[in-house]
Amino acid sequence: MPCQRFFHSAGSVMLTTIVLGISTAAADEYLSGIRWERPPIVTPGATDDAPPSDAIVLFDGKDLSRWHNGENWTVEDGVMIVGKGKIVSKDKFGDCQVHIEWSAPTPPQGRGQGRGNSGLFMMDRYEIQILDSYDNETYFDGQAGAIYKQTPPMVNAMRKPGEWNTYDIIWTAPRFHPDGTLKSPATITALHNGVVILNHFVLQGDTPFDRPPRYQPHPEVGPISLQDHGNPVRFRNIWVRPLVPPKGIRVRPPYIKKGDQEIPVEVDPAIADSVLQPGAEVK
Repeated sequence: MPCQRFFHSAGSVMLTTIVLGISTAAADEYLSGIRWERPPIVTPGATDDAPPSDAIVLFDGKDLSRWHNGENWTVEDGVMIVGKGKIVSKDKFGDCQVHIEWSAPTPPQGRGQGRGNSGLFMMDRYEIQILDSYDNETYFDGQAGAIYKQTPPMVNAMRKPGEWNTYDIIWTAPRFHPDGTLKSPATITALHNGVVILNHFVLQGDTPFDRPPRYQPHPEVGPISLQDHGNPVRFRNIWVRPLVPPKGIRVRPPYIKKGDQEIPVEVDPAIADSVLQPGAEVK
């Protein structure tokens, strides 16, 4: 019996191998016709909140040398505290990933917009609200995580005053035509304490208090700014990664490879080439 089971098993393995070989040889393969560059290697931080190797660290707990007006804010025990006037990063960014940690004052004072209020401004003009929204009612498109006066966050993921909150942001900057008209609007995806609060939200323009949002042409890159709203909000561990899309070039139209055959396929060029950067032509 053991021998019979062995030969039966061996035969099954051989048959399976033959079948798989035939199946693999006959498989069709779609090839996009795009030659991609090798993606660069980035070393992650020791923890998910630590800056990766390609990050620009705007605040590491030591000083505010990378900020305009930083001399009017204070640094205590590795934490920056809001002072007089907004601070504006000396570095400028377009599309980017932002990590920032902040804490509302404790014990809490005030209510509504007067409690733990600051703001993170992308390109110094598009605000994601920073506010103590833990058990603190205010207008929904002005609470923590809101794109100010445009949309509330999907959920309120606020921690208690004195505890640390984290924003992780994926920002796509707006684009403008040479004549100054809008080519594509800004979009933002954001996580608050690991919870998605904005999912590819399309901004209507800038984020003022006293008028409707609108787009006005500006450079492709801009600084990040933090608001002084009169509350001693604290910040730590701020870093930014500029986002560069994968680079590739189309070398031929898409096709199916079937053995030695190459069968052209019709694919909408607007879709097939949507992954390529402008100017990537067929070579």
